[in-house]
Amino acid sequence: MPYSYDSENIFAKILRGDIPNATVLETEFTLAFKDITPKAPDHVLVIPKGAYVNYDDFCQNASDPEILDFMRACGQICKDLGVEEKGFRAITNAGEHGCQEVPHFHMHILAGKVMGPLLAD
Repeated sequence: MPYSYDSENIFAKILRGDIPNATVLETEFTLAFKDITPKAPDHVLVIPKGAYVNYDDFCQNASDPEILDFMRACGQICKDLGVEEKGFRAITNAGEHGCQEVPHFHMHILAGKVMGPLLAD
């Protein structure tokens, strides 16, 4: 399936500098920032700088250096937040059934409280 990237989505605007953000970490290929509507005491969004719609688009089309940088950035954020001992949740949503709100691949890293089961019956 071909992916159609919307260059006017909010994360594209953040990457262009059109919208400010509370940057947590920035690397060559990745930007991480605090979520403006946090769902946990620690809620960081991690996005690739490339134009990828969702997780499978990123996995199939990003270069190896982009993928490695993104995954290492996620690990660094977890270390910086100090969440290794008590745990955290890493979530990415894709498409309508996954309830994806922004059509730019992103990972939510949530921590700082017990979040309960992922899905209710």
